[in-house]
Amino acid sequence: MPELPLPQSNRGLAVVSLFVSLVALGLKYAAFAVSGSVALHADAIETIINVVAAAGGLWALSVAERPADHNHTYGHYKAEYLSAVAEGTLVVITAFIIGREAVEGWLHPHPALAPWNGLLLNAAATCVNLGWGLIMLRAGQARHSPALIAGGQHVLSDVWTGVALVAGVALIPLLGWPQLDAVLAGLVALNVLRVGWEVMRDSIAGLMDEAPDAQTLGEIGSIITSNGHGAIQAHDIRTRIVGAMTFLEFHLVVPGTMSVKAAHDICDRIEHALRAHMGSTLVHIHIEPETCAKHDNTVLSIPPAGVSPANSGSSAEK
Repeated sequence: MPELPLPQSNRGLAVVSLFVSLVALGLKYAAFAVSGSVALHADAIETIINVVAAAGGLWALSVAERPADHNHTYGHYKAEYLSAVAEGTLVVITAFIIGREAVEGWLHPHPALAPWNGLLLNAAATCVNLGWGLIMLRAGQARHSPALIAGGQHVLSDVWTGVALVAGVALIPLLGWPQLDAVLAGLVALNVLRVGWEVMRDSIAGLMDEAPDAQTLGEIGSIITSNGHGAIQAHDIRTRIVGAMTFLEFHLVVPGTMSVKAAHDICDRIEHALRAHMGSTLVHIHIEPETCAKHDNTVLSIPPAGVSPANSGSSAEK
């Protein structure tokens, strides 16, 4: 099955996301209007937040794509995290609003007007969200975009909510228990609260410059040792990922007699390999002579050319 052509810019994806959110909102509000279901009303309320979040994501991605300037010499990438934190906050607020609707539905239950028509419309909106949520999540992961990933996770959480609602609301007329509508709305509120917390947690970690996971750090170390032949070791490696940009800095120990040009060539080789693997990467390498070599467990020993890093080891020198 051929993949759909996607906009090249993250901002273009955000525009499409806003349009899809509006379509889903129209379908879900129609589902509530024809059925009168409290659960479907809760789902429609959540989708309103999706629209607001999509608009916020569009703003954030527009800002993040601006080039660096004299006031923001490292670029505007963190605008994506601000959008994701705001989206998580909105999602949490939505959970409490839906919870209140659930309580009202439990205290004052009423039968749905036309549940089957409402379910068909809600199922259509769920299918729209499923397709677009998967596209956003994959694009966000491929482009290292926190705003797209948060948006995709939010939309997909809406999908599982929709599936549960379609199944649950269909049981109401069969079981003859109208309060099941309120129970389903309460479950929607709990799921929305969970998603909001996860989005906020990941976004705050990005704002706090949390180090990437161990697998990413291991890949970085392997690239340095595989492409740093001529050098002796690398140490004090620090990295952070901000949106689509990776910031990386470390000290590279070379023989004291090595020329500046030779050391520069090694740095270029490492930088090119890092960018080929990680995409947009800003690398700062501090060159040091062997008298500055360290001997602790944070050191990456670089093997001579032709020797496999796996055979030489990447721990501290003995």
